[in-house]
Amino acid sequence: MAILNFPPIEQADENGLLAIGGDLEVKSLLKAYQGGIFPWPISEDFPLAWFAPDPRGIIDLKNFHLPKSFKKFLSRTKMTVEFNSNFESVIMNCAMAKRKEQAGTWITDQIIDGYINLHHAGYAYSVETYLYKDGRKRMVGGLYGTCIGNFFSGESMYHIEDNASKLALYTLIEKLKTMGITWLDTQMVTPVVQSMGGSEISRNEFMERLSKTDIDSASIPKF
Repeated sequence: MAILNFPPIEQADENGLLAIGGDLEVKSLLKAYQGGIFPWPISEDFPLAWFAPDPRGIIDLKNFHLPKSFKKFLSRTKMTVEFNSNFESVIMNCAMAKRKEQAGTWITDQIIDGYINLHHAGYAYSVETYLYKDGRKRMVGGLYGTCIGNFFSGESMYHIEDNASKLALYTLIEKLKTMGITWLDTQMVTPVVQSMGGSEISRNEFMERLSKTDIDSASIPKF
């Protein structure tokens, strides 16, 4: 049964943990994101937890910038980027990616199924990076997230080739600019996000921005 209501986000603890349990039905996920909340399993004992952290990570598109090394990469790369062409592979690769700061993955089978359903319902997107070699196309990186109206949130990235996930993020941000989107929710600020202009804002400011965002209409954008 879909979640009807979450506790007030002010009740989140110092780590941002707001609630435990529930489900990942499409309506539950929409209710969460529209309230500034996102799921993040934290252990086998707590396989489904909901967070509303303070502070919150974003990329203000007006502050977005490219590291010099990435600019050089852009000028010579043969990688190509597509949108929404292989959502399931992206989220599964994100789940399998090894990360220095994590012992395991928070992208559980339940998360995978929930976001695949969210994608099919029209509320989640993927960005894929490809490399052609010997006439064959191979996916070498990507990211996925949610899109509700003109609110965009990034969930996770992965790469097999250097800079492949950064290229996906760069391409997404350039596309969002053309759509009139002014900021991207990143939930937290990772080193990659920080290198491209990501910053932290208070939860109150995040909720104020969210209140000014069209989150009533929702569909996968026509990338």
